[in-house]
Amino acid sequence: MYIIPGPIKRDPHLRWNLPDRVFFTAGACHILAWAFMDRHAHAGFRAVWVKPSAGFTGNHIVAVRGDLAFDCHGYSDWPALLAHMREKAGRWWPGWNYTLVELPADVLVSEAKSLTYDGLHLREPGQFLHDALPRARGFLDRFPAPPPAPIAGGETL
Repeated sequence: MYIIPGPIKRDPHLRWNLPDRVFFTAGACHILAWAFMDRHAHAGFRAVWVKPSAGFTGNHIVAVRGDLAFDCHGYSDWPALLAHMREKAGRWWPGWNYTLVELPADVLVSEAKSLTYDGLHLREPGQFLHDALPRARGFLDRFPAPPPAPIAGGETL
């Protein structure tokens, strides 16, 4: 979780030039989640919005399958990532909490569809200084494919 100062957040050039991890944490996490799920379409991941409780900020969208999550950190244990987010956000905003909202993948790349969810307003990939989708795909190149999904009985596919 990062807090980007207002002048950087409002300046498309400064925002675009943030390091990838910061860019895909604070403002383009949904683009990264979409690119990940598109690349690994048959891996069983879904988009989950970590929606801050009323009166708080700190939205984040993560690709999740069971206890495995993918976001700007790479692969993480989903419960551990949520605990980390709560702890870190709680330092900045005491009492910070969240609800989890599953989102259809197409919402991640459609401003109009994102606005149908109360409190969600996502930019489309082309609404950044440059198209954020190639940047997300390049970021994904740093990581291996997800491990096979477990099936009943503890075996893997």
